[in-house]
Amino acid sequence: MDHHNRRLSPMSNNKWVTTAASIWIQCAAGASYTFSIYSSVLKSSQGYDQSTLDTVSVFKDIGANTGVLSGLLYDAVTTQRRRSSIPGKLSGPWVVHTVGAVLSFVGYFFMWAAVTGLIPRPPVMAMCLLMFSAAHAQVFLNTANVVSGVHNFSAYSGTIVGILKGFLGLSGAILVQFYDTICRDKPSTFLLVLALFPTLISVLLMSLVRIHETNTRDDNKYLNAFSLVALIIAAYLTIIILLENILTLSTWSRISTFLLLLLLLASPLGIAIKAQYEDLKGAPEAETSSNIESNPLLDNSNYPSTSSKFSAQENPFEYEELPTSDRGQVKLLKSDDTMLLDEEVDMNLLQAMGTINFWLLFFAMFCGMGSGLATINNMNQLGHSLGYTTLEITSFVSLWSIWNFLGRLGAGYLSDFFLHTRGWARPLFIAITLGSMAIGHIIIASGFSENLYVGSILVGICYGSQWSLMPTISKEIFGIRHMGTIFNTISMASPIGSYIFSVRVIGYIYDKEASGNTCIGTHCFMTSFFIVAAVDCFGCLVAITLFFRTRRFYQLVVLKRLRYS
Repeated sequence: MDHHNRRLSPMSNNKWVTTAASIWIQCAAGASYTFSIYSSVLKSSQGYDQSTLDTVSVFKDIGANTGVLSGLLYDAVTTQRRRSSIPGKLSGPWVVHTVGAVLSFVGYFFMWAAVTGLIPRPPVMAMCLLMFSAAHAQVFLNTANVVSGVHNFSAYSGTIVGILKGFLGLSGAILVQFYDTICRDKPSTFLLVLALFPTLISVLLMSLVRIHETNTRDDNKYLNAFSLVALIIAAYLTIIILLENILTLSTWSRISTFLLLLLLLASPLGIAIKAQYEDLKGAPEAETSSNIESNPLLDNSNYPSTSSKFSAQENPFEYEELPTSDRGQVKLLKSDDTMLLDEEVDMNLLQAMGTINFWLLFFAMFCGMGSGLATINNMNQLGHSLGYTTLEITSFVSLWSIWNFLGRLGAGYLSDFFLHTRGWARPLFIAITLGSMAIGHIIIASGFSENLYVGSILVGICYGSQWSLMPTISKEIFGIRHMGTIFNTISMASPIGSYIFSVRVIGYIYDKEASGNTCIGTHCFMTSFFIVAAVDCFGCLVAITLFFRTRRFYQLVVLKRLRYS
């Protein structure tokens, strides 16, 4: 693999082609979001009751949200890559992609085989493990793409994370369009598609996803172009979803709209080619290094990875300690006319978990991600209890991926913009989204006419925002070397919070209010969503605490790093 990569031409071996390849892999990686399409055939073919199907679904959520192993693997193979130049060495992001592709194929292929009767009906626990494997592939693919993107665009990490996380959020809607066009009303066939399609995309493109330590003046310009393409695709998918819920589209209409979607998805390649052409034409000398073999960024034995020198006039203090963590400190030492900025923030997982900042961020995500996931999990019951039609409820669920995407893309871009122009520390945006999410949950709890339209949009956007803000904050506070492991550990707050809010709060109160198995009226969810809103407010206070603890760190370390990158 290494020998092959060295023979790649400059036009195919650069961070722009890497970004386009990562986007395409992300578009195919969100198969876990399509569970509702094949859940009915899984239930009927295996003879499951609803409780058993829900158990299988829980393993899907666990698999899609526990990425510690993917982070550890990424850290191992990319660090190893910097320490060895032996051809054929198992190192680089492609190793993580390979594991993800294998997990996806094994999980979905054997589920398809069980559903179609190709193999005997597996035990429930075996099916749960297959579902876990299929969903767990998502975090391996996502980790390889996102962390590589942050390495390649360290000055605009919020924007690149927002773009890649945004396309992952859109992937569910994209795969649903694939289902509606290619194998409509054939959910068992769709399982085979999920076994083959994401695996094939990953295998074909994984060699292009590499780490390139480069800084060019037009990074933000072309990242904004990728963002614009994402917005156009999201708008197009929104129109298609609304049309499908209102009209009955013919087969040729579906094929035509799907072909146009594929054309839009191909456009990132055009941006990548143009960006690389401008880089080669305009300022080839600006390239600090062409690839990871020539610049061992993460190998501390080769050079100090986070040291920079600044003018003493920029800070009048001769000595400061910033509370970036309990173990990691940032010290400014005055020496003659300069200050040496010594950052000790390249922590591993255990070191990060020993800090207050880690648990502040974890608990903020527990409140925000957990309550957001609980909301979408209960959207169907919410709609029925408030008297919405089946068509309206379907629209809420379908459009959730769009609001989720807008939050992911928008929060990444805006947090980068205000960090660069105003110096606002990124945890402030976590506090803003949690406060806005509390308002959305209060709107849902109030039960007034059309409340679910407004509430689902607010909660969906804020929920998506946290998925792009949290990985970037993890990188900035704890360092980039073990970013994959740390942010995937923090993301476990999502399923933990979802279980507590869905089962112990929303489900428990719903069952108490219900007459039999159903509940109609605003009282079914009012109390539970007021409780969830209160938790969001508390999470907002936690995020504000994190903001004040890290504000000075952002001013003296992160902003200076951006200026001198």
